[in-house]
Amino acid sequence: MNYSNSIFNYFKHNRDQLHIGFWCSLFVLELSRALMKEHYSLIQTFVYDLCMLVPQVLMAYYLAYFVIPKFFLKKKLYVSILLFIFGTYVIGVLARILIVHVGETLVRVPPFRQESIFEILMDWKKLLFHYIPAIYSVSLIFLFIKYFVEYNRIREKDLTLDKEKAEGELKTLKAQLNPHFLFNTLNNIYTLSLVNSPKAPESIGKLSEILDHILYKCNGKFVLLSSEIKLLEDYIDLEKLRYDERLQVSFKTNIETDAEIPPLILLSLVENAFKHGAGEDSGSPKIDISITNKNSLFTFEISNTIFNHYEGNNKEAIGLVNIKKQLDLIYQDQYSLNIDRKKNIFTVTLQINQNSI
Repeated sequence: MNYSNSIFNYFKHNRDQLHIGFWCSLFVLELSRALMKEHYSLIQTFVYDLCMLVPQVLMAYYLAYFVIPKFFLKKKLYVSILLFIFGTYVIGVLARILIVHVGETLVRVPPFRQESIFEILMDWKKLLFHYIPAIYSVSLIFLFIKYFVEYNRIREKDLTLDKEKAEGELKTLKAQLNPHFLFNTLNNIYTLSLVNSPKAPESIGKLSEILDHILYKCNGKFVLLSSEIKLLEDYIDLEKLRYDERLQVSFKTNIETDAEIPPLILLSLVENAFKHGAGEDSGSPKIDISITNKNSLFTFEISNTIFNHYEGNNKEAIGLVNIKKQLDLIYQDQYSLNIDRKKNIFTVTLQINQNSI
């Protein structure tokens, strides 16, 4: 396998050798076929096939690098047809001239009659039914292989670009989430330190655990669900240090099997609930979190009370848009993210089909 890959990579970066190898291989195959079929000697067959190879190569490159890319692919159909007909005729005439005035001169024993150039130009039936099919029988193989290889190369390049773009966008989205979270958390610790709260050291310890997760466990496309649940528990404990008993948090899990999910998405949703729920409600805010993973269906639901006068659509938009972008890149249409607001309850439900991974 490694040897085959080495050969492929060599020819991939040495296009001249690849083209020479292709035409030499076709010439040998055509020579072998002709020797078994024709009554000519080896020398005669070699000379005639070599004379025919020249117009075959010219036709292949004429179509592949001139007519098709410069006219046909640019939708200049009428010009393409005219150039195709003209080129076919001219190269067909060239093939007949090479066979008659070069090949026969080299291998036939005189005296013998040779067609004049004028006769060759006028004998369109022989060109159409004998020489042109012989030219295209090989030239079309070249065109097929060239555009098949080109198609695969472009597809491979597009896939690579799409992958790099997706990875870049995912990194950008993660970079937007992490500073946002750190800013809020450091603000909490700062507030506690201003009043010399004994909760400050504990909050720093929780923050270090969260940073360890973000810096060293979120570099891949997916992380274990159990790891993300531990992150959420640390985050909730950290946020509880900021509030009195007035904040009520319910966190329930029902995990049939551990799963892999994109990192930090759940944290972002929980963070939004605290910021726009508990952070804006001076009364008795409530946050309910539920995580289930059964029968390859992952469900995350979080609801939070919102202050009566709070209008959070614009504030929440950026975070939710980022989450949707990240989910779109990974799952496409294999997930759902539903947002519901009823009176003073804001609910977000995320479902992911684990079979799509």
